[in-house]
Amino acid sequence: MPFKVNYGQDPRIGFKVEKILNKRTVKRKEKFLVRWKGYTAKEDTWENRENLGNVKELIEEFERKYGEEVKELRQ
Repeated sequence: MPFKVNYGQDPRIGFKVEKILNKRTVKRKEKFLVRWKGYTAKEDTWENRENLGNVKELIEEFERKYGEEVKELRQ
């Protein structure tokens, strides 16, 4: 089931996360490569962990599957 990520003040505005594809650390910040529901791989984006607060379950599932120290699974 996709999870919704909200940006801004209005909770009705947001994008649904289909899955987490990868993880990397840039300047001590964890970033996750996100596949957005209804979008292609071309639109995948790297998002900071703090921007993905309501998709915690997907992040935990990804880290269980690949480990917490994943580096560049996919370009």
